[in-house]
Formats: sequence, structure tokens, C-alpha cells
Amino acid sequence: MIIFCLLLAAFSSPVFTGEWKANVVKELEVLVTSCAVIPCTYTHPKDHTPTSRQRRIWHRGSNKEERIYAEDQTLVLENFKGRTQMFENQNENNCTLEMTGIQGHDNGPFCFRIELVQKGSDTPSTDKFSFVENCVTFKILNDQKPKLTQQQTAIQGKPYVITCSVTHTCPSKMPKLTWNRVTTDDAITVVHKDNRFGYWETESILTFIPGEKDDHSEISCTAEFNGGKTSQTTLMLYVKRTETYNHIIIPTVAVIGTAAIFAVICTVMVKRYRKRIDELQSRDGRIRSHASGPSRADPRPANQKVTKGRFPSPKSPPKSCNYRQDADDGDDHMNALDNNVYGNM
Repeated sequence: MIIFCLLLAAFSSPVFTGEWKANVVKELEVLVTSCAVIPCTYTHPKDHTPTSRQRRIWHRGSNKEERIYAEDQTLVLENFKGRTQMFENQNENNCTLEMTGIQGHDNGPFCFRIELVQKGSDTPSTDKFSFVENCVTFKILNDQKPKLTQQQTAIQGKPYVITCSVTHTCPSKMPKLTWNRVTTDDAITVVHKDNRFGYWETESILTFIPGEKDDHSEISCTAEFNGGKTSQTTLMLYVKRTETYNHIIIPTVAVIGTAAIFAVICTVMVKRYRKRIDELQSRDGRIRSHASGPSRADPRPANQKVTKGRFPSPKSPPKSCNYRQDADDGDDHMNALDNNVYGNM
């Protein structure tokens, strides 16, 4: 049963059924002024063995006379002369076309056609096949920026990797990727990849050891495409300092030093204020002891008797005065009275 299915699939293929088929990519994003390679393969019936007498032709749209490529360049449209050629070696079933100097109006569609030439002449036979149902169209791009991919964290003194990549349609003339930093310690590796379906990728891998001076610096990658068009992408690099004991010792010493200075200042201030308080307390004690001590000594001798003052009895008749007091003698009169009073004491 399995063998029968395999035989059925083989005989139903285009090779055995006598069909001509072309496999062409449907759409390509192409950078203006650059180039494009259109992947194309085709199949043919078994009895038509591929020979050099097969003519491969590309034309624009459904008009078979608007040829963009032909072996005879006189049959090619003026706008496409010198810009199209069959890509690399044309082995069996290969119809890949390369177009350079892409212009803004090169939108397509572009279709493949094959003609069989009679043996011994250049006259084409009646076997002509145009694959107008399998054509390619171009989406013209005015700019195509490279993409930067980097590690999450850049650490001072440790290797760091940044990758610059760009997708293109021109494997015969690869884009050139350059960096804005070039040192003897930097390592750059270039890689080319075939992403298939008409797209290729060029990568430039930059490996370097970031230092403290690289913190907050700009890393740029520039792509130069075939035709001279350039595009640039830039990123900001942030470098993390190496984790050492310095980030512990330095803050600790700073804290201890600050605490020691503060303690010295507090000690000096406390001593000064304590001395001041002692002086105030000593002065206050002397004032209190002076106020509560004995009164000033009496100048009279201790054995001297103190006699009580004698005053005239109210019943005694007042002494007569044989003078009349004048207004001017007021002071003398007062002095006389004082002498009289204190004299009787």
C-alpha cells in the first residue's frame, strides 16, 4: 500500500504529468538604491531535459514584451538594461534573478518565462511558458535601520556583548556594519545568515570590556548598503561598577568617623557647660552664706552699759523759753531740740 501511494505521488508530480511550474517568492521588502535577489525555481516535464537551449526571460506584469531580463540585451526595457542578471550559476531548475540599483518605481509585478530553442538554431520553438500566476512584487523601503541587541547588564571589568544585525535582500553585495568605537581590546565578529524566502541577515558581534568611562556613553552601529545608502541605530550604555568591599568599607568608615567627630563635639560641649554650671553654683553658694552669717560687729565695748533714755514726765511743767524763735532760726531751733532730747538720754 505504501509503495502504491509513493508511485501515485510520483506520477502525479509535474515532472511526469508534463506540466511546467515556477516557484517564485510573492513579495520582497527592498531598500531603494540597493539590490534584490528574487529566489526562483521551476519544474518541467520528464521528456524535456534541461539544456543550454532553454532561454530564461523575466518580464513585467502580463506583458511578455516588457522584458526586464533577456539574453539579448536589445530586447530589454531601457530602464532595466545593465541592472538585471541571472543570479550565480544557473543549474537545473534555477531561475533566480538579481536586480541592482532599485528605484522607487520598481514595484513589479515581475514574472518568469522560459522558451525552448530548436536545436542547431536560435529560433524559439512553440514551447513557451510564462508563469504569470507566480510573480513577485516589491515593497520599496526608503530606510532600513539595523537592530541592536545587548546583554541586560554591563558590569565594569567583565566582557560585554552587543549584536548589530540588519535584514537585506542583496546577498551578493552584503551590507557593511561598523561601530562608533574601535579599540585594540574590542573583538568584532561578522556573520551572514540565509533566512530564506528572499531575505538574508548580516550580524556584527562586538565584544569588549566596559570601564568606568563607558558609563552613560552612546554605542552606535551604522549599516552601509549597496548603492551607498546608510542607516544608524544608537543605544545608551549603563555600566554597573564591580561589587567589591569598597562599597562596604568606605560607607562604614565614613559613618564611624562622623560618629566619632560628633561624640568629641558633644563631650567638649558637655564639659564646657558643666564647668559653667559649677561656676554658677559656687557663686550662688557664696551669696547665700554671706546673707545668713552674723551682722556687722557693734563698735561699743561689751561691758559698757546702755542707759535708757529719759524723757520728761507729761505732768512736769514745760520749761520756759526765754527767747522767741525767728523764721531764720528754724534750723538752730531744731538743732537745740535735738541736743536737748539726746542730751537727756
